Amino acid sequence: QVQLVESGGGLVQAGGSLRLSCAASGRTFESYAMAWFRQAPGQEREFVATIDRTGGSATHADSAKGRFTISRDNDKNMAYLQMNSLKAEDTAVYYCEARCGLRGTSAGVYDYWGQGTQVTVSS
Repeated sequence: QVQLVESGGGLVQAGGSLRLSCAASGRTFESYAMAWFRQAPGQEREFVATIDRTGGSATHADSAKGRFTISRDNDKNMAYLQMNSLKAEDTAVYYCEARCGLRGTSAGVYDYWGQGTQVTVSS
């Protein structure tokens, strides 16, 4: 089992940057594929990015490509989402999610998630 705690959200102007962090508990962090999803009010949870257990392979949603980068540090039990060139439509609660095994792009395949961190981008 793993517990996840997100941080790093906040209010930023359009064009700005934020770095989200996800701290994972437990001693088997390297067993989990990690992902970031987001959910805006009244909308379904949306895939943002995922990274495999070693950090060697990552997939980003089309809306995130070229602007966001997912990464992880298995020595520190941490996952990150670097977000650049933020837009108003990036405003949402961002969730860190974990899955024991292979990564995926559907929220339904992930077993654990944190409480979320709010990102608000002003235009």
